[in-house]
Amino acid sequence: MQTRKVLKVIEPQTTSDGAGVRLKRSIGTHTLDHLDPFLLFDHFGSDNPDDYMAGFPLHPHRGIETVTYMISGAVDHRDSIGNAGTIEDGDIQWMTAGHGIMHEEMPSRSEGVMEGFQLWVNLPARLKMTAPRYRSVPSGQIPETETEGGVRTRIIAGTANGMRGAVSDIAADPSYFDVSMPAGTTFEQPAERGHSVFAYVFEGAARFGMDENQAGHHVQATRLVVFEDGDVVRVETDEKPVRFLLLSGKPLGEPIARYGPFVMNTEEEIYHTLQEIRSGSFPAPPFPDET
Repeated sequence: MQTRKVLKVIEPQTTSDGAGVRLKRSIGTHTLDHLDPFLLFDHFGSDNPDDYMAGFPLHPHRGIETVTYMISGAVDHRDSIGNAGTIEDGDIQWMTAGHGIMHEEMPSRSEGVMEGFQLWVNLPARLKMTAPRYRSVPSGQIPETETEGGVRTRIIAGTANGMRGAVSDIAADPSYFDVSMPAGTTFEQPAERGHSVFAYVFEGAARFGMDENQAGHHVQATRLVVFEDGDVVRVETDEKPVRFLLLSGKPLGEPIARYGPFVMNTEEEIYHTLQEIRSGSFPAPPFPDET
């Protein structure tokens, strides 16, 4: 079993998106445009309502899956295929845009801490024009394991310690774990060879990419860690605890053409999508019951 070594450590870029939500972006930047099949990774977190109350008003998507994971706070969601609800502390929202969907995500609390993550996962060419799909998983339905020493793993997707995650049947065959490690502990997780793997440290610090010589990279919050190929991810804590997300996915190896919320395989497909938006024929009209 070959331990995955650290390929690079990336400092997120501070930016804003939606109607003015301040966030930290690690994938989807000049530093790291994408990590096949992952196209974007954002971390939003603030106790200042001015940083998040503008939210993400109605907007379209095509050709991707978007994954929102809430750590703290509450967001109201609704979309053009009839879904509506609120995701709160620890909940997950996994949306397959497919051939087209309109949706919005707006904070439902005007005070306190709002923190979470959004991930974009590419769809293969054969599924880019599939029917949209939406799944919301409440926190209580996300399996969690705890190993000796108190290392806790929330299993959003994939398998850890013999337990399957809450979300399955995803084209990129992803794993998505939320890992909390006390000080002085070790974490190991198999990672399929050939898959892209990254970790995002958002609390504390740890050493990543440990091998038989105990070499590794000391990484502290907030940083994104990209791993080389291998069979297992190994992490160790010293005097501080750590909390991080660990994600992996099968690369598609296909051409990527992107324009804002649309990700296709060719510029021609992007052009046709924009033509549909301008003509009003985009296949997911906004909330038909209200128009």
